Amino acid sequence: MYITITPQKLGNNYSQSSADFVGYLEKENQGLEQRDMEHFFNHYGDEISAEEVVKEIDGNTAKLKKKEPKFYSITVSPSKYELRKLQNNSQDLKTYTRELMKDYVAGFNREINGRPITIDDIKYYAKIEHQRTFKGTDFQIKENQPFATKILQLKTEIRNIQEGRAEGNIKRMEKEIAKLERQAPHQQNDKRIVQGMKKDGNQSHIHIIVSRKDASNSVSLSPGSKHKASEVEMHGKKVKRGFDRDAFFAKAEKTFDKTFGYKRNFAETYKARKDFIKNPNLYFAALMKLPANEKALAFKMITKSGLPIVPSIPVSQAQIALRVFKRLRRGAEVAIKSSSIGI
Repeated sequence: MYITITPQKLGNNYSQSSADFVGYLEKENQGLEQRDMEHFFNHYGDEISAEEVVKEIDGNTAKLKKKEPKFYSITVSPSKYELRKLQNNSQDLKTYTRELMKDYVAGFNREINGRPITIDDIKYYAKIEHQRTFKGTDFQIKENQPFATKILQLKTEIRNIQEGRAEGNIKRMEKEIAKLERQAPHQQNDKRIVQGMKKDGNQSHIHIIVSRKDASNSVSLSPGSKHKASEVEMHGKKVKRGFDRDAFFAKAEKTFDKTFGYKRNFAETYKARKDFIKNPNLYFAALMKLPANEKALAFKMITKSGLPIVPSIPVSQAQIALRVFKRLRRGAEVAIKSSSIGI
């Protein structure tokens, strides 16, 4: 399970409205019949229109400054192992979203009028999507890039020859292009993976847009707060503040497991991922102490999904594993710093 929490992007290239983001989330509905569309929903309602989402989010921004995010985006991406446990992707993920947002609320160390925050205090809308495309940030695209660059250069040379600006052997260049296409390390259906290509397999995931302000439009609730759950004294009174992301991420996987009867392997737990970053030795020690059957499944998951791996014998495999380890470590550290750690 990967969960990211991202603030609304603000700046010269981004609108103050949620309309652009909501429009982006409507992309999969283009060209579909009404019965086949995935609609926005919230805790109590289904089939909510995009227009209503924009109206409600944009109208719930009292006293927020121009440069402050008006909403946050939460993206929830179950693994293929977790998705296999679902009977109906759309309905089951809706059920999970509604339970997940209770965990989100519980992550706030805040009170409204002297009482704990409840699910009715937040304004959110969610949408299920079933497709994903490869982006420039995906490691498959990055590692295929040297081949893509050479292919582009050769195609440019061929075009120059065809238009009389240069001389050369076009057939030889076309053979070289075909060779590079095959040699690219990451392929899908015998084709080089390129940016914008749809990913194979079950890609169902959840997008959630949640207002920065509470449902009464009077209290600011920021999951991007720099403060973890704590208490401070202000004007002679103790005030609760902050959002506990660790607690939210940990509860999110437990809620999934409880809701769908999923038996989570050590390698896919939030704790394991965090240990991998903070204390690799502890992570590797725990991995190696697993019972044989759990350890076998853990390594299968590691191999298939790119989870952190421990270098192992033989040497050639260890060298490959070490390179994977370093790459994953760098990526995971970036995620930690951006507060978008996956679980």
